[in-house]
Formats: sequence, C-alpha cells, structure tokens
Amino acid sequence: MDIGLGVPSGADSWKIVERAEELGFDYAWFYDTQQLCGDVFMAMAAAAMRTSKIRLATGGLIPSNRIAPVTANAFATLNAMAPGRVDFGVGTGFTGRRTMGYGAMKMDDMEDHIQAVYGMLSGDIVEVPFEGARPKANFLNPELGLINIDDPVPLHISAFGPRSRALTAKLKAAWIDIVFTERTGIRDLQRMQSSWAEAGNAPEDLYATMLTLGCVLAEGEAYDSDRAIAHAGPGAAIFMHAIVEAEAKGGDKINLPDWQRDLVDQYHQLYQSYQPVDAKYLSLHRGHMMFVRDDERHLVTGDLIREKTFTGTRDELVERLTNLKNAGYSQIAVQYNPGREDMLEDWAPILGAVQAA
Repeated sequence: MDIGLGVPSGADSWKIVERAEELGFDYAWFYDTQQLCGDVFMAMAAAAMRTSKIRLATGGLIPSNRIAPVTANAFATLNAMAPGRVDFGVGTGFTGRRTMGYGAMKMDDMEDHIQAVYGMLSGDIVEVPFEGARPKANFLNPELGLINIDDPVPLHISAFGPRSRALTAKLKAAWIDIVFTERTGIRDLQRMQSSWAEAGNAPEDLYATMLTLGCVLAEGEAYDSDRAIAHAGPGAAIFMHAIVEAEAKGGDKINLPDWQRDLVDQYHQLYQSYQPVDAKYLSLHRGHMMFVRDDERHLVTGDLIREKTFTGTRDELVERLTNLKNAGYSQIAVQYNPGREDMLEDWAPILGAVQAA
C-alpha cells in the first residue's frame, strides 16, 4: 500500500511536500481549485525542483479550465523536471467548478480531453474541440528536450457515480475516491470493483486511492476541541456545503438522521444570508476543505466531526484505515490544512503503521 498527502496548492506548498518525502510518503496530490488555492502546475513545478522520489499528481485537474494542448504541455514540462514521477489525476470539478457557479462538467467532454492529452503525450496528432471547430495539434519539436513525452504519466480518475466509474474501467485508469467514513469507503470501493469487473478487467489491476481528512486525537481529547475543529472541521463542513447547495438547487430535501437534518436546516438559514443573492456559492465555498469559517463554526459539532471525518485516537484510526486497506485500497492519502502543517507529523506514523500492517 502507498501513502499520500493531499496538498492545497500554493507558492510554498513545496515545503510540506519536501517534508512528506522525508517521512516516506509516496504521493503528493495537488488541488486544481483556482479560486481557493494557488496554481496547481506552478506548485507542482516548485515541488519537482525540491524533491527526488515522491510522485507529483494533480488531484484532480479540471479539464474545462484548460484546452487539452495546454494540459498536455504542462504534464510534459513537469515530466522533464521530475522524469517518471508525474501523475494525471482528473475529475469533473466538484469544488473547482462550484466555486465559479458551475455544476460538474459533462463526462463526454472530460473523456475527449483525456484522450487528446494522452494522444499528445504519445507523440500523436490529435483533434482538439475548440470554439466549434476541431483543429489538429501535436508537439512540434519534443526532440529539443524542453519537454518529456518518453516517461509515462499514469491516469487517475476521480469517480463517484456509475458513469464516471464506467469510464475509469473503460480506460483502465487508476481510481480516486473521497472517503470520510469506513462504511462509505468500503461501499464505494465495492461499486468500483463491480464496474471494473464488468469491463472485463483483472481485479488485481485496479489501483484505488482514497483521500480523507481528520484529526489524530490525544487520549481524552474532545471531538470539538479547537485542534479537532482546525484539523477535521473542514471535512465535516463540506458535508453541509454539499447538502445545502444540492437542496437549494433541487428543491427537495435529502433524507438525513434528525440531528443532521437540524444542522443542515440551520445551515440553510445561514445560506440565505449570503451575498450577492445570485452568487451565494462565493460565500458558501470560502475556506472549503481548508478551514472552518466563523459564521459556520457553531454548526461544526463534535458529533458531526466524529460521524463525517476520520477523527479518533491513534489506535482507532489505525484500525479503521487498516480495514480499508484490507478491503482493497491501494493508497490512503490524507490532507493537511494550510497553516496546520503539524497535521503531517500527526498522520505520518499512523499511515506508516497501516502501511506495515
């Protein structure tokens, strides 16, 4: 099993990636959320110059943000800086697009983007849908050594629904899942394994990564301690972000346990206060997955953190994550929050113990 680190991309995020490499981490997953973080490829380039072993991956790139030749060029350039250590993680843009007021991009468009990128990385001439036309593109002079299209760039697809899981299986890509509970992590993996088998792929060829967030509690520490709120609170808050936004757009309430429904209903009242009225998402997603805002702090309860994040004592977390490893996950990655770099030191021995189990 590999271990990874979720990285909110930034000008100095290379520092924590350098430390992660020292601690034995295998992957660093850089976020492509341009209104929340720094530029993903600039952050990866800085990390490439400061590391020598850890793999550098987009986690995950949003295809609608760039035309395919630009994406292919970025990966080929990184591959020249860190030969054979670059991975292409991609998704339809849950966070990055919602912060701009868009829904997820179309699956067919994502597949077209992936195919064009890999065509160029293979040295082929590809068609690039753009402005109603399909002009052709390729790398014109890779022999100059300015880019590297010789070393492979593995594909990982963030897939939560049946269509995206089917695409992952069709392309024989690695799979990325966001996991906040042991139960949903095993459920999601079983669904992906079924899609993988339906495509006729060998079970052992599925590389499955789970990304999570939480807090390593000291003995007797409360689930709503200041430290737990800082470390795990953002993971609990996005549960409410997702539910509130979905219900506001769809109009129908999602079935939830009574105590969760109460929190979400209170969050709806908060949501109604956000300005501007036609862009409430700007307030809703500020701090998304990185910090708990003051206005939502009272709704991020200890019960919600315990239920919706990987928070617990060392022994509890080792047991829960070992169960997920044994279920079939190939990699477990945890995120650190900006300004909370101590999270890496907390999690490294736990992930090491799971890796060795």
